Parts: sequence; C-alpha cells; structure tokens
Amino acid sequence: MLNKLHPAMRTLLLVAMLTMFAGSTAKAQIVLYVTGQPITAYDIEQRTKLMSLGGGGKAKSRQEVIQELIDDKLKILAGKRFNFEISDSEVDNAFANIARNAGASADQFAKQLEKSGVNPNTLKARLRADLTWGQIIRGRYATQLQVGEKDIFEAEAKSGEQRDVGIDYTLYPITFVVPRGAGANVIEARKREADMLRGRFQDCGAGLPFARALRGVVVRPPVRRNSADLSPALREILAKVEVGKLTPPETTSGGVEVFALCDKRETTADSPTKRKLRDEMFQQRFQKQADRYLKELRAGAMIEYKQ
Repeated sequence: MLNKLHPAMRTLLLVAMLTMFAGSTAKAQIVLYVTGQPITAYDIEQRTKLMSLGGGGKAKSRQEVIQELIDDKLKILAGKRFNFEISDSEVDNAFANIARNAGASADQFAKQLEKSGVNPNTLKARLRADLTWGQIIRGRYATQLQVGEKDIFEAEAKSGEQRDVGIDYTLYPITFVVPRGAGANVIEARKREADMLRGRFQDCGAGLPFARALRGVVVRPPVRRNSADLSPALREILAKVEVGKLTPPETTSGGVEVFALCDKRETTADSPTKRKLRDEMFQQRFQKQADRYLKELRAGAMIEYKQ
C-alpha cells in the first residue's frame, strides 16, 4: 500500500505514524512504581484532567496528583491484603449515583467526561480506591468509630443548641398511574384527580379503601420514616399535614404521587440534630483513623521513580 504512494507522500505518512506512535508510547511510559504497581504518564495526565473538572480552588501540582495516585495504589493493595475487594458492579453503581446527582444517566455522564478528555475509567479507578478504603477503615477500626448515646448527649450539651424532638411518621404512598410516554395533559388530569382525593380524604381508615377502589390508583404498603431520615424540605411539608390527610401531589417516574400521613409520634430515640451530630462525629473519627493508617502505609511503601 505504502509503495504505491508518491515518495514525498509516503515520507509524510511515515512521519505522521511515527509521531502518533511516539505520543502513545510517551503516555504509556511508567513514571514510578508503588510496591511493584506502575503509575504511568497517562495515569497522571488523566487524573490531572479529572481533578480540574471540579473547578474552584487552586489547581493541584503534578506532585500532588502523583501523591494521590500513590495513595490510591496503597489503598487497593491494602484492600487485597484484607480481602476487601470491590466488585465492578459496586463501582458502576457508585458511578451511576454521581451521574444521577449531575442530572444524567451513566452513559450520558461517561460521554460528558470523554468530551472533557477524561476516560470514564479514570473516575471509576478513583471510586474503586475510595470504596475499598471505606471498607478497610470501617472494618479495621469498627470499635473506635462507634458513636454512643453518651457521646451525642455530651456533644448536644457543648453545642448549646436547643434540643429538637424526632418524629416517627407512618406514610402510605398513593400513586395515580400515568402510562409511560403520556403527554402533559394526561399528567395534569391525574394531578387534578389527586387534588380531588385530597379534598375527600378525611382519615386513613376510610380514605385508603376508597383510594384503592379508584381506577388506575395504586396504594402501596406503609413506610415508616424518622424525621432524621428526611430532607429539610420534606420535613417542612409533613409538618403542615395533619394526621389522616394527604401531602400535595408530586410527579414521579410512575405517575402522580401523594402520601397519606396515617400516624406521627414524637421520639427521643433520634432527631435531625442528633443525626447531624452523630454523622459529624463519625466522620471526624473516620478521618482520624484513615489519616493515621494511610501514614503507616506510606511509610512502609516502596516508591521507585523511573524518570
């Protein structure tokens, strides 16, 4: 094929091919080994691009990027040592969750990363290290991470904040089914039906059987939630709903949904403030143990720079 080309064109094509080969070879060059595990120039380039996508703050230096990659290698190696290996499906689920928070599907999010010059596997590699690390710290330091009621009580006293009371809710989800692909007019019609039911719904004893008898309406089994498990917006909505009444209708993937509030009781077992304090204390203890153990791993690692 090359022999049939004009000599000048053949020379240009060969030069282009050699340039491309040299570029790909340069990316694959091993920069260093971490206890026998290689980190390449491509790894560093990709992680740098990934870290720049967050925006804001000072850009990481090349050495800071390399240190993060070293830490990830150490976390994965520690996971293998303790048999804390994360499956591909767990990584894919974590990736999908990030995509969902960004308002995209996993495939759409992957394409967005690719447009930014980031291989989706670069993010998945980081997720694998983070998930592995979380399992290691929780498993290795379970006792030290526990937050007891005494800890919460003392933290509440120190915070000086007024103690709030938790509420246990019993809710029945009621869905006005909307066929997939239905137009806006169908959804609006179902919303009107939901509002009509809200006006007639006076108590759960009579209201739930009435709702079950309606065409295209599904009443699912009750769910019980503590106020600490709910978002502030949902807590505010439920605070305005009387027992035996329905929440305002909302559009979901399955149709138009309301919740029947059939019971709510105060509880001292948990509350939004207690949950917040517990999460903060757990995170502080987790970070302390994680930093300590990572320092140990770094001290015992064999780091060999090739260039």
